[in-house]
Amino acid sequence: MTAPWTYPDFDDHEGVHLFRDAASGLTAVIAIHSTHLGPAAGGTRFWHYADPAESITDALRLSRGMSFKNAMAGLPMGGGKAVIVADSLRTKTPEMLAAFGRAVDSLGGRYITAEDVGMSDADMVAISKETRHVSGLPVAAGHAGGDPGPTTAKGVYLGVRAAIARGLGKADPAGVHVAVQGVGSVGGGLARLLAKDGVRLTLADVDARRAQAMADELGATAVASNEIMTIEADVLSPCALGAVLDERSIAGLRVGIVAGGANNQLATPADADRIHGRGILYAPDYVINAGGIINVALEYLGQGDRAEVEARVARIPERLEQIWAESASTGVPSAVVADRMAMRLIGRG
Repeated sequence: MTAPWTYPDFDDHEGVHLFRDAASGLTAVIAIHSTHLGPAAGGTRFWHYADPAESITDALRLSRGMSFKNAMAGLPMGGGKAVIVADSLRTKTPEMLAAFGRAVDSLGGRYITAEDVGMSDADMVAISKETRHVSGLPVAAGHAGGDPGPTTAKGVYLGVRAAIARGLGKADPAGVHVAVQGVGSVGGGLARLLAKDGVRLTLADVDARRAQAMADELGATAVASNEIMTIEADVLSPCALGAVLDERSIAGLRVGIVAGGANNQLATPADADRIHGRGILYAPDYVINAGGIINVALEYLGQGDRAEVEARVARIPERLEQIWAESASTGVPSAVVADRMAMRLIGRG
């Protein structure tokens, strides 16, 4: 097996832990990028990979993004991420979740898990039976915590509005055309919020029926998932999986703004220059999508209630404006500006 530190996405990670529990069928990766600001926090992704080695790449990229996300959100947390490798049938059992909980617990609190793609708050409850180093658990009304998806969607919504104001000069987004890629918890929540503002929506999802159902609900248009990246619109909002912005897709974009909730949208560092070179206003993903981690981090830390979560999420547009202003004044791509800020915050700048 290739050593994790030889992977292109290895970035002086503090630890890359591989777990296998044959009895339950668990195969998992937990990557800890940095604990400079506190325990490494980041969700667990449950996903099937055609090539199992891709699970390590995913964990490496996502954990680095969490270091940056937590730092830029002002949280006393480092960055980590876990991936549970699913089989082709997406088989998930109580025994597998228990084994994963024990894996998390074996790290002694250096990694704090929560929900990500393919996981639910019920899964977090199951994991919490084996470790206390978990967040995103069901909570009473008014408390921080619970499913991070809606809070992520709220932050992305505020970020999209900020991007429209800066990029199009429109404080009122009514009539603006936004193309949303992925209408799951985050993308669907975003679409509903934008629809209330009178935004014109084009939606796509790998589950075409889900996209059509939401389009029917919101009076939007649904297109095939392979069409959304080239739709002519004002804003493209990637809210599915990452690495969707590469040399080919950036060349085909017909939007003036890219602002969405997906993690690791840029496939390579060079794509930051490519999207900037096209004059497209880009919202760095780990800044705009920080709402969910703010929610579960405050739950785990016991610092604040729902009002505090909302207040912190409301500051996402301010951070984006700071990044865009520096990018405009220096000519440096917004993604690079954000990375440099985050690197300084985690002691690597």
